[in-house]
Amino acid sequence: MAALPRIDNRTARAIFLDRHGLAETPSGPGRGADLQSVISDLGFVQLDSVQTVARAHHMILHARRPAYRPRNLHVLHDRDRAVFEHWTHDASMIDMAHFPHWRLKFARYEARLAEQWAARGRDAAAKIDDVLRHIRDEGPCCSADLAPEEPRAAGGWWNWHPSKVALEYLWRTGALSVTRRDAFRKVYDLTENVIPAERLAMRHDTEATIDWACGAALDRLGFATHGELAAFWDLISPAEAKDWVAAARARGEVAEAEIECVDGRWRKSILRPALLGAPVPEVTSRLRILSPFDPALRDRKRAERLFGFSYRIEIFVPEAQRTYGYYVFPILEGDRLVGRIDAKVDRDADRLQVRAVWPEPGIRFGTGRTARLEAALDRTARLVGIPEVSFEAGWLR
Repeated sequence: MAALPRIDNRTARAIFLDRHGLAETPSGPGRGADLQSVISDLGFVQLDSVQTVARAHHMILHARRPAYRPRNLHVLHDRDRAVFEHWTHDASMIDMAHFPHWRLKFARYEARLAEQWAARGRDAAAKIDDVLRHIRDEGPCCSADLAPEEPRAAGGWWNWHPSKVALEYLWRTGALSVTRRDAFRKVYDLTENVIPAERLAMRHDTEATIDWACGAALDRLGFATHGELAAFWDLISPAEAKDWVAAARARGEVAEAEIECVDGRWRKSILRPALLGAPVPEVTSRLRILSPFDPALRDRKRAERLFGFSYRIEIFVPEAQRTYGYYVFPILEGDRLVGRIDAKVDRDADRLQVRAVWPEPGIRFGTGRTARLEAALDRTARLVGIPEVSFEAGWLR
């Protein structure tokens, strides 16, 4: 049996960063069609409510378009309807072109949640018609508009009042869509009032959606296992992705290769044959501050294999037990993750306060790298409308 082709670690990192929009020096207006193209290339942008500096989705887009400002995403979603909000592995802004494929997720949510309704959700299930009637008669609403005095039960969805559970059920199964967010609270409307008619009318069968989900994930990852393909959109099962890989290999659409991990181990993956022997993307030397939920870091195990970067969110870790901080941001420089930074906006003092920077092993923050960090922080300060960056004493750990 012939040996599989191999891709060394440096090349693998370059391919991966290129597919995630982090290889080139960022430019562009970061709004309108340009912003939509960024989201389309990524596939989706994860939403997160934590705002020590800026929310995750804004940090993700700003890392690729320094001219981006938060209002631009609201315009793209709320007015232009170029993206829609739903679940991948978490709540995300997704390119509107993919909406027809989300009907598979709607159907699978409905089937999965039906058992929960039968077991525990009868009160909420009874509210579905009431919620739909309210929105048809009164227009878009958030959960606070619907019977906040209703009793709550304990645990998961069931900790919400029944009308809130009904709202979420209708959203997850496609009857409702998020029309906008007010102070990060979802405002729901009938899906036909939110999704453009041409996307609403499109239908794909399950086989077509599986084929799209696997191929689109592979094109955005560069190389992957079948499990990583399934996890990318969280739209199909690993078994479905495995069957797709086998069929795609038989058709000659994908090939196997071994990818070198940062520790020298080799990991079998699949990729497009054209990637083998293609020119290696050039990676800018630019330093950027990333969101912990950046698409390049969402798969923590992959980040550790490719970059040797181990990351965990410590929000729920007691302060005395934290290794780093409440919510620290990874620092990318060129093709390496060189450290992490604890920073927070102080609105009272009107400044971005840097509490600590932890370099990765073997990395020094000398004059040049510190200057590049300061430039990245200045860009971040502009994103959040803060005029000053300050460093606490002893910030370099």
